[in-house]
Amino acid sequence: MADLHLSVDRVAGGIAGQIARELREAVRRGRLAAGERLPASRELARDLGLSRGVVVEAYEQLVAEGFLISRVGAGTSVAPAASRLSAAVTRDPLVSAGKPYYGRRSTSPDLGAFPRERWLASIRNALATLPADALDYGDPGGVPVLREELAAYLRRVRAAEVGPDNLVIVGGVAQGLNLTVQALAGQLPEGRASHDLNWFVDRIAHPAPPSGRIRLAVEDPAGLRQLPLLHAAGADLVAVPVDGEGVDVGALAATGARAVLLTPAHQYPTGVVLSPRRRAELIGWAAETGATILEDDYDAEFRFDRDPVGCLQGLAPDRVVMAGSVSKSLAPGLRLGWVVAPPGIAESVRLARGELDLGSPVLEQYALAHLIGTGGYDRHLRRMRRDYRARRDAFVRALADHLPEITVLGVSAGLHLFAELPGGWDEPSAAETAQACGLAAEAVGPMRSSPGPPALVMGFARVPVHRADPAIRAFAAALRG
Repeated sequence: MADLHLSVDRVAGGIAGQIARELREAVRRGRLAAGERLPASRELARDLGLSRGVVVEAYEQLVAEGFLISRVGAGTSVAPAASRLSAAVTRDPLVSAGKPYYGRRSTSPDLGAFPRERWLASIRNALATLPADALDYGDPGGVPVLREELAAYLRRVRAAEVGPDNLVIVGGVAQGLNLTVQALAGQLPEGRASHDLNWFVDRIAHPAPPSGRIRLAVEDPAGLRQLPLLHAAGADLVAVPVDGEGVDVGALAATGARAVLLTPAHQYPTGVVLSPRRRAELIGWAAETGATILEDDYDAEFRFDRDPVGCLQGLAPDRVVMAGSVSKSLAPGLRLGWVVAPPGIAESVRLARGELDLGSPVLEQYALAHLIGTGGYDRHLRRMRRDYRARRDAFVRALADHLPEITVLGVSAGLHLFAELPGGWDEPSAAETAQACGLAAEAVGPMRSSPGPPALVMGFARVPVHRADPAIRAFAAALRG
């Protein structure tokens, strides 16, 4: 068991992050060799004069990153692949250039916190237990065990009204919304088996009329990346203003739209949570007009200063389509998401997956089902909730210290905050300056259909606690310079 030399600054705070950084550097520089056993968390905490929980948090972080391995009865040791992992990180051009980098998108999670060991264990479980037939082409709507686990999880955590039959596995929220819009616009056939080849022969002999379109309301301001996708799927977009309670339902009703896309749990980019009054108005509007609500549940797992807010789908399952994914909770690169929809739309989306790409990768679906079913997903989220809250607090505190003229909003949940700039500030220049300081920041102006005050949407998930103050200090100095 190795004795460790660790430098900890108790005044600076973020002690768990400091320990994790020191151990990470020790592995990268070869001071801790692959397979070397570390002190038990209780012993290291006693040596450092700290609480055991701080050391446990640091160890968990490095296990998630793949630098350490922790096994019951065997203790914690340096992972065999840690040296290769550190070499790959060193070769990353963004790192080797010597410039700090915390992600381009303000909603990006900390990819270094991906639970590698737990995911590897879930993949191994799938490979060890699945029969050969399970690796064949399956239901394009998703493997049954994942749909069952996800349905139970969403009922428990998001108060959704969902079962395996109205849940479809998709390749992320973007694909889920794309296929849902196509279904609403009448572009997807209903009630046809995906293997009905006679239907395709008939389509060739008798071409269908031009695809329909649907009038879809979107929030103002709204994220830009989904808008071209929605238009291409068959949506004619109309903007509806968002205020301190969320979307303006009166303005929505005036548009004549038959569907609306919302981010009610944590509006992007303003961070507003849809109020109970607006929720009731919205559901009443949908029931009265027969409209459909598309709920992008993109970062609802991360609540910090208030009780969790249930999903809209649980209040009106016949009028709401909820799309979610593991892009914020685990990693965007997994491309695993889901759509919970009324039966007709769910079936149309499932059949469309059969025509589009025959469904999502099977092994990853079984791995996610195992991760959820064994409680690993919940444990990961609890740890990340604590970590992201600490990062948010450090980020907000640094903004208050170094840029008190900025008003910070929308920080009760999610991975980003809304920073209102003083009138007259150059919004694009401020965004570029923040990015040059290694921060994930985007100008809000291009996201607006109507004029509004200058603002930035800023991500804090990839900014370690110990880096928040120097990064914001550099940002403030560059702005004033």
